[in-house]
Amino acid sequence: MLIIDKISNWQRRVILVLVDSSVVVATLIISFSFLFSVKGAVLFLMPNLMFVGGVVCVRIVSYYWVNLYTFLWRYASTREFISIVRGSTLGSLLIAATVFFMKDIDFPRSILVIEWGFNILMVGSTRVMLRLYRDYLRHRLSTEVESEKIAVVIIGAGSAGNQIAREIVQSKRSPFRLIGFMDDKQTLKTQRICNIPILGAIEDVQALSKQYQFKDVLIAIPSASGKRIREIILLCEQAGIKAKILPGLLDILGDRVSVSQFREVRIEDLLRRKLVSLDTSAISEYLSGEVVMVTGAGGSIGSELCRQILKYSPKMVLLVDHSEFAIYSIEMELRTVNPSIVCVPLVVNVANEVRMRVLFEQYLPTIVFHAAAYKHVPLMELNVGALVHNNIKGTKMIFDFSIQYKVKNVVLISTDKAVNPTNCMGASKRVCEILLQLYSKKMTTTVFSAVRFGNVLGSQGSVVPLFKSQIQSGGPVTVTHPDMTRYFMTISESVGLVIQTGALSRGGEIFILDMGNPVKIMDLAYDLIKLSGLELDRDIEIKIVGLRPGEKMYEELAYDPSALTTTSHQQIFVAGPISFGYDEVMDQVDGLLKQWDDDCIRDQLFTIINSKYKLKV
Repeated sequence: MLIIDKISNWQRRVILVLVDSSVVVATLIISFSFLFSVKGAVLFLMPNLMFVGGVVCVRIVSYYWVNLYTFLWRYASTREFISIVRGSTLGSLLIAATVFFMKDIDFPRSILVIEWGFNILMVGSTRVMLRLYRDYLRHRLSTEVESEKIAVVIIGAGSAGNQIAREIVQSKRSPFRLIGFMDDKQTLKTQRICNIPILGAIEDVQALSKQYQFKDVLIAIPSASGKRIREIILLCEQAGIKAKILPGLLDILGDRVSVSQFREVRIEDLLRRKLVSLDTSAISEYLSGEVVMVTGAGGSIGSELCRQILKYSPKMVLLVDHSEFAIYSIEMELRTVNPSIVCVPLVVNVANEVRMRVLFEQYLPTIVFHAAAYKHVPLMELNVGALVHNNIKGTKMIFDFSIQYKVKNVVLISTDKAVNPTNCMGASKRVCEILLQLYSKKMTTTVFSAVRFGNVLGSQGSVVPLFKSQIQSGGPVTVTHPDMTRYFMTISESVGLVIQTGALSRGGEIFILDMGNPVKIMDLAYDLIKLSGLELDRDIEIKIVGLRPGEKMYEELAYDPSALTTTSHQQIFVAGPISFGYDEVMDQVDGLLKQWDDDCIRDQLFTIINSKYKLKV
């Protein structure tokens, strides 16, 4: 900070008063010298020091009267110059009125006009000089600081890159020193943004880094596909350049992007698919002003549901989860996001019939997103009783209470593991889908729907956190099979589409999200190792450990993909309805929920989903 910025307001005013007093004396000498000589001016003014002192006092009082000493001259503009003219004019009128009655002082009255002009010129000049001197010191200081900042180039000369550039250039606290831009558009080459040049194409990053001496880039293309991000990262790696990235558009709240949003490249950036567009007006229409219950609110999907739901101004959000810490964490976060919306933390297991009935009766939710479920495949193979109790009984109770307490919409979060399930977790979610379509056939005003999608990157219990943990501990990274594939989405993308389905549902649909192409788990492991700055086999190894209980080599999103129907949203599809015998299925489910032996539960679970009187979808 400059010394001039450290002085107090009263010290600054004293300095300005002393400067202005000197200026007023100087203008008197110049004015008299203009009509006479310098010698004549001195001969007149020396015997009349009382007159000189009076003029100085009148000028200072006039400037004070027009608030000339309250302005911050670092931001001086025309308004301040007008105040100088007003203050000088007021002072000159007072001086002229006083001189008119002074018979013992004789000088040409035209000097008052000359003095008025010189006074405006010189007082204004002092302000300009003070500001220029301050700016000079600040520039010299900032030049020294700039040399210590990180030299960066922004990849992407679009709207996001433009905003980032302005922030870097205008902010003295920015850790970056902007060298230039890189962009693939040939029409932009040699042009400038914020007076910063566009250096060339992204493919030329290696040559440009040598020419302009930079080792860091900021990727500011939030709409770029995962494939393009992969290409850019590879080019940067080959050039020995460190890259940071701006998140995808769906992850940025609002239209404003900032330097603070840049982060290290993550695996989801490499898998980024085309931007998800949401019909926000339709979503807002069914969520705004409603009491929304989210079960499993402390989990990965549930917590992101809460975050995105808050954007649509619900009346209240009920946070339901059995984990005390998870509920505490998401409640604290949501309070900072939008304190005006009531978020009620409710620690309860969804399979607790008494407590769930009390919650429905007390809060009367109108929209329910049911995300609570046990999802870990190998673990649940060893805990089938707990799985069925939580996933199936909990879901059935949510459906029953939703009808009883007149909930408008119920959205069940399902999984691709419910298609041709080979494990108990997938089978339990398949039974939940069947129950949903059973309940949708009832004469009720509650609209039931399910959303089926694949793995979510970074969710609790998913493969990505496991790989990251293994990499941090030095490896090996364990992959079950070199050819195993899975469908992946980001949390924000999948949840945005889940919320969208609530606006599309008319009752009984099983919505299927467009998951893109399946990804090899081996490739995912390799990318994570590379993003961690390590080299496969040299720094860390990948170990094949074999399939675990209940795991499949390939996941499916539908029994018959050709039977899927489209919706008004290009990334959401609907599976065909299930043909069923209502009483038979309900009797089987009731019998299943009364079982205690794991083997009996497992047998009965697969009996339900393989019943010959239901068509697969």
